[in-house]
Amino acid sequence: MIKANEVVDAKGLACPMPIVKTKKAMTGLDAGQVMEIQATDKGSTADLKAWAESANHQYLGTIENGTVLHHYLRKAAEDEAVEKCHEATVSNEELLQVLQKEEAVIIDVREQAEYAFSHIPGAVSLPLGELEEKIGKLDKTKETYVVCRTGSRSDLAAQKLTAAGFKNVLNVVPGMSKWEGPAKSL
Repeated sequence: MIKANEVVDAKGLACPMPIVKTKKAMTGLDAGQVMEIQATDKGSTADLKAWAESANHQYLGTIENGTVLHHYLRKAAEDEAVEKCHEATVSNEELLQVLQKEEAVIIDVREQAEYAFSHIPGAVSLPLGELEEKIGKLDKTKETYVVCRTGSRSDLAAQKLTAAGFKNVLNVVPGMSKWEGPAKSL
């Protein structure tokens, strides 16, 4: 097994908890040290990879051992670690007002199982882990709303879309966990 300076047990937890636990534990590490995060949520790979990138930590990789995913991150030096956030946000209520007036491009970056049980009508399912490979199929010129369960994954996705040249990307917060508008299931 790979040697880690710290092991975080996130087994049985769903987004955003593996990231929350990782962020908290990361503060106790010295720059250059390695953390192992043990998780069972398949979406944790994309979530932790994107969070590490946004915080300038190094995502080293993931080893799957049965049902447990062993993620490895290296803590960045203080001058490297400045977590970025996507500045353009919209509230659930503001998105609901937009939807009452016009059609909107909504990208739901939650895992497909989350999307299947409840999503905003018309939203496109594009899990965060698949975003980079499918980004070329999206229209960069249209106003794009990005949603997830709590606003964390959608924040990371909004950053990726903006970096890829999308002009008007809005992160929907707090996301589906507090969505009171119309919802569909598959």
